[in-house]
Amino acid sequence: MLKLALIAVGVSVFCRWALGKWPWEYLRTAPTRSQAVFRARKLLAVEAHANRSEIIAAHKRLVTMVHPDKGGSNAQVHEANAARDLLLDELPDEGTR
Repeated sequence: MLKLALIAVGVSVFCRWALGKWPWEYLRTAPTRSQAVFRARKLLAVEAHANRSEIIAAHKRLVTMVHPDKGGSNAQVHEANAARDLLLDELPDEGTR
């Protein structure tokens, strides 16, 4: 039993060394687009049916709070920008209505 445990530890360490990830990290699934949209809506605090102007206004509010000049970080601004871009991409084209 001890040999099996040592082999498992050895394989795990080798996997981390050779591939850069622990073996159990391969079991996690990548977030789906719907999960990313949900997180973006939560970050910007907008409803599911928010229109373009509501998304842009929410983005501006968030960026004014997380801007590096206000004590935030560049990473937070980039996250807010990515959330805005994702939600705007999810909107139906206005020409098809």
